[in-house]
Amino acid sequence: MADIMAQPAQTQPGTSQPFVSKWTARYRGATVEDLDPPAALSLTPSDSISVALMSAFERDYTHLTIVDAATRALLGYLSIPHLQALLDAGRVRPDDEVRTAMIRFRRRGAKYRVITMETPLEELEAFFEGCETGGQKQDFAVITDTGRRFVLGVATRGDLEEFVKRRPA
Repeated sequence: MADIMAQPAQTQPGTSQPFVSKWTARYRGATVEDLDPPAALSLTPSDSISVALMSAFERDYTHLTIVDAATRALLGYLSIPHLQALLDAGRVRPDDEVRTAMIRFRRRGAKYRVITMETPLEELEAFFEGCETGGQKQDFAVITDTGRRFVLGVATRGDLEEFVKRRPA
């Protein structure tokens, strides 16, 4: 929790103005846990693309996390829409390994925003809006424990929008 609390105030992308959530009144102190994210589905780099597609479609997931088979360390992710485009273009085949299509997380020089179940939704929204990535908007966030040892789930921009729709102003 200290990791989250010690972070500086987030600013609007491209400005020095603090980020102001458009949905603060609806969040009312809610955290990522209130989104009730489904448990993460993690695959390994050696799993086949066909297994990844079948797993994602069965659960209606748009992003899958990729972890090391031995250590369970988070290596990257698969975006199912991107994977489908690669398949359609013939750049990968269903029997190829996930490693051929996964997007790897850059480890060196990158400061990662830890998103936990206790992260306030205003901070998650700021993350999606690109406040910590120089304005580059994010479509999903990997939810971990505070030590970043375990992947607990994935939250998407759509999950946040659905939460806001269900909550009266």
